[in-house]
Amino acid sequence: MTKHTVLMLETIADNAMEMLEQADDVSIIWESDLAGNESVVDGIITRGKGQVNEQLLTSLPNLKAVARCGVGLDNVDIPTATKHQIQVLNTPGENSATIAEHTISLLLMLVRHLYSSINDTKSGNWESRKNFGGDEIRGKTLGLLGMGNIGSQVAKMAELFGMKVIYANLDKVDVPYEYVTIDELIQQSDVISIHLPLTKSTSKMVDDSFLSKMKEGSYLINTARGGIIDEEALVEALNSGHIAGFAADVLAVEPPADNHPLVIHPSTLITAHVGSLTKLTFENMCVLSVENILSLLRGDYVDRKYRFNEV
Repeated sequence: MTKHTVLMLETIADNAMEMLEQADDVSIIWESDLAGNESVVDGIITRGKGQVNEQLLTSLPNLKAVARCGVGLDNVDIPTATKHQIQVLNTPGENSATIAEHTISLLLMLVRHLYSSINDTKSGNWESRKNFGGDEIRGKTLGLLGMGNIGSQVAKMAELFGMKVIYANLDKVDVPYEYVTIDELIQQSDVISIHLPLTKSTSKMVDDSFLSKMKEGSYLINTARGGIIDEEALVEALNSGHIAGFAADVLAVEPPADNHPLVIHPSTLITAHVGSLTKLTFENMCVLSVENILSLLRGDYVDRKYRFNEV
């Protein structure tokens, strides 16, 4: 029986870890114990923080596969992996429903000013209702930057709330929503929600020029990647009041500093990158990642749905 060694860069769901531990043909090694054992590693399992960079990839001469328990792959050096014939596996679509729910939750909390009202009530300030400034999302235009698995589910949910949905995407896709240019989306949207990967072309694409073109008093939501937004420019737009509010599950640097201006700003709602950490979705992504990498290492992996790169 061929023995396979899997390098763990981060913890995963308990039931997924049990699958690895109970596999007779698998040995587990943690990053802290890697030194001197580089030649035995066949696979890597990571979540979103473990850095699968060029240095790591080239130090493992027998590495065959990297499994990411999630969708985004900005912590994996795809070009280097492909160059060295290392298969990269992710779990597209597995977190789309829960991220879409999280996005809509942030949208409602942000536009209706529910967070501040809840805090006021908890502190005994019932009279704050006299100055309540929340609004409805019904009738507003939601602009989606990206219409993939997550964007399409956000669109369906938003439509049920009575929102008009428009989208900008690399290509027009088969959805019942209006396809517009990025400039048209910026200018027409009451709320813009980001659902794009972090790439060289999307890094800080939401800059001062982008923000200045948004409607006065509009809102911005980001449940994709923090690096897509120029955070300094966003703080300025919030301070000026041009952008009425910002909600996000991601920041450019995580965890942020205690005094991060977006975290402490009165017009923001920031959650700690928990959108896909619901019990069901987290377990599903981890189990699928373990199944994927074990199947590939054992030579019986046939479902190409979860192969990110071609090697």
